[in-house]
Amino acid sequence: MTDTPTSGWQTMARVLPYLWPKDEPWVKRRVVGAMIALVIGKVVSVTTPMVYKLVVDAFDAQDPATLLALGAVGLTVAYGVARFSAVAFGELRDLIFVRVGQRALRKLALETFTHIHRLSMRYHITRRTGGLSRIMERGVKGVDFLLRFLLFSIGPLILELLLVAGIFWALFGWIYMVVVLATIALYVAFTFKITEIRVKIRKEMNDQDNDANQKAIDSLLNFETVKYFGAETREALRYDVAMSKYEGAAVRTGQSLAFLNMGQSLIITAGLVIVMVMAARGVQAGALTVGDFVMVNAYMIQITMPLGFLGTVYREIRQALVDMGQMFGLLAQPTEIADKPGARDLHVTGGALEFDHVAFGYDAGRPILKDLNLRVAPGQTVALVGPSGSGKSTIGRLLFRFYDVTAGAVRIDGQDLRDITQDSLHAQIGVVPQDTVLFNDTIFYNIAYGRPDASEAEIHAAARAAKIHDFISSLPEGYETAVGERGLKLSGGEKQRVGIARTLLKNPPILLLDEATSALDTQTERDIQESLRDMGQGRTVITIAHRLSTIADADRILVLEAGRVIEDGRHEDLLARGGKYAQLWARQSAEEAEAA
Repeated sequence: MTDTPTSGWQTMARVLPYLWPKDEPWVKRRVVGAMIALVIGKVVSVTTPMVYKLVVDAFDAQDPATLLALGAVGLTVAYGVARFSAVAFGELRDLIFVRVGQRALRKLALETFTHIHRLSMRYHITRRTGGLSRIMERGVKGVDFLLRFLLFSIGPLILELLLVAGIFWALFGWIYMVVVLATIALYVAFTFKITEIRVKIRKEMNDQDNDANQKAIDSLLNFETVKYFGAETREALRYDVAMSKYEGAAVRTGQSLAFLNMGQSLIITAGLVIVMVMAARGVQAGALTVGDFVMVNAYMIQITMPLGFLGTVYREIRQALVDMGQMFGLLAQPTEIADKPGARDLHVTGGALEFDHVAFGYDAGRPILKDLNLRVAPGQTVALVGPSGSGKSTIGRLLFRFYDVTAGAVRIDGQDLRDITQDSLHAQIGVVPQDTVLFNDTIFYNIAYGRPDASEAEIHAAARAAKIHDFISSLPEGYETAVGERGLKLSGGEKQRVGIARTLLKNPPILLLDEATSALDTQTERDIQESLRDMGQGRTVITIAHRLSTIADADRILVLEAGRVIEDGRHEDLLARGGKYAQLWARQSAEEAEAA
């Protein structure tokens, strides 16, 4: 599954509503105010060289009385005021607009973050988390750059160039205007052509950067595995190979930038020299004054500075459009699992579960569940066992509606999961997975995640019920102890107990225990099984089990094979039948005896 980046114009169209929202007039007022300040600033900026010309012509007069009459000192002060005013209006423009820009960034970042969470599990398991975070990060930065430079660099530059061209035509004739426009056109065409080439190289550099960043994140998240296998050198080499590709693309980027800068400098210098030679000949012929010559030079230097910046700005705008296009392409990804219009909240009256002739496969050509029929009575504990690939975990994912069934229906108390809101469904189901992953925050935060509005007493009560309160209290920082990334500072059993406490605090009527103890040692497993049994009292529980000894006291045990239920009964009944369950039990008992 791939994201389709949006085009440059589509990207621009997506940004505009954030600058001109219908329901927030204060944003519109600020945009209009910033535009007014921008225009005034540019008008002042292009008239400044005219004041400079008058000052020079005043000093060019030999008679002191003429100097006084012309007000040379006053004109000099006026020149200074004009220069300051041009800068001041530019800063005023930024001052007015900054709130609009930052609001747009926040709104876009929040929209992207929220949308990523809405995307289906199918999407997330096919994408790299590091790559997603980079797309989001670069996309938001791209919006920031676009707002600042497109509105306050390219737009003002075009306005200034048009004003200068008009002044040259009015004061010096159409030939001057043609030379200026030809210089600008040649400069822009060269800049755009080379920059298009550079954008392709930059995209390759970004791809290599993504790959290197993902390899680094992947390696660091698997720090223990790397240590177990003494693979530090191997990981460093793998990372260096990715970085070497990034280095190659980065070198080509730098080389193309040098070529771009040299070409731009040649075009601008040639245009400047041509105009200055024309002005010098005009002064020699007496058609122009020295002040006119200085004004022409001032105008050419004035447009040279922003034009010199145009290459960088255009390249960055193109790159920003690419980055934003990827982000908006991500936003355009449909949410595979979405609430249907008019979906109702789930109302759990007893917690009865029903899988009615359910068929499902992650891929169309590889079905996992085939005509599965399963009914769990309210308050009943049902265990699912079977070999890998039989569909045990898939049942849990369908119950939580990570996916929709291909055929049939999943119901809770008679309500089809496709007819109810996902938020209400998730609120009624508690999950304790095989490996509880914790946030890189405190133990208190991780337990409170089950119900953020819970009181401190309720959080402590949940920890006591999960039999971890005493351990937490023995820590120097107690509940404020940081657990590290993914909870690595805690043992497997401690993490599971925090996960149990978190789910207990949520207090859901339906529980899904997805091999909740299979990753733990035998003694820890026995300790936690007691907490899980207490946790299941009065709730409907589905237990996905690997070790059969942990589910021997379940109300019902279902044996799955190739996506179908082949045996159903209590532990003793299934053993008496001598079927698949009895074989699995005998095999595990022999393995445990041999290990002992």
